[in-house]
Amino acid sequence: MEFRILGPMEVFDANGHPVTPAGGRLRALLAILLLHANEAVTADRLSEGLWGEDAPATAIKVVQNLVSQLRKTLADRLETRGHSYVLRVEPGELDLERFQTLVGQARTCRADRDLQAAAAKLSEAVALWRGPALADLGQERLALQEADWMEELRLAALEERASVHLDLGGGADLVSELEQLVHEQPLRERLRAELMLALYRAGRQADALDAYRKARATLVEQLGIEPGEDLR
Repeated sequence: MEFRILGPMEVFDANGHPVTPAGGRLRALLAILLLHANEAVTADRLSEGLWGEDAPATAIKVVQNLVSQLRKTLADRLETRGHSYVLRVEPGELDLERFQTLVGQARTCRADRDLQAAAAKLSEAVALWRGPALADLGQERLALQEADWMEELRLAALEERASVHLDLGGGADLVSELEQLVHEQPLRERLRAELMLALYRAGRQADALDAYRKARATLVEQLGIEPGEDLR
């Protein structure tokens, strides 16, 4: 099977046919199980992930009903162990796991000074993202909880990919992407520094200095701090 959560949730069976569950609550339950793939997750933990302190009196019964519905899609992949449930996911079936593996491989390549391989691995990892993680869960409690740390993974990979391309001598080819990322994430100093270097490499020294002035003004205005040593 294939499970995708780096964007709207998508599930495909062994034949490649889409079998994504319908209903936000059902997808949220599946997302919790995927984030704890191959681990025993109690019904109480699933209830807390779905409702938090606002869980209804019938929460455990609702969880049991949702699990029954999921079994229609997942069959023997979803096991019951006492009062817990285990979703069996094989290596490479979950896009988040593939993403993290590729980033880890890229860092190994970079440590070995194989920058071309590192850049290829990072590009492959970033390409797995189809939008914000769990985007189709909207205001479901789980999506709001998990969005920040998963987005941080994506941004860190984008920063690292830009850094590798800069190490390879890139410059002008990175400016447009980095400008967009800085616009979206104005407080990330590493992105600002990478943009400055890319502009400089493109022969745009004045624009690079202006990028620093804008970075400093933003940090002082919004956070009340001066740029860090690396950015300076």
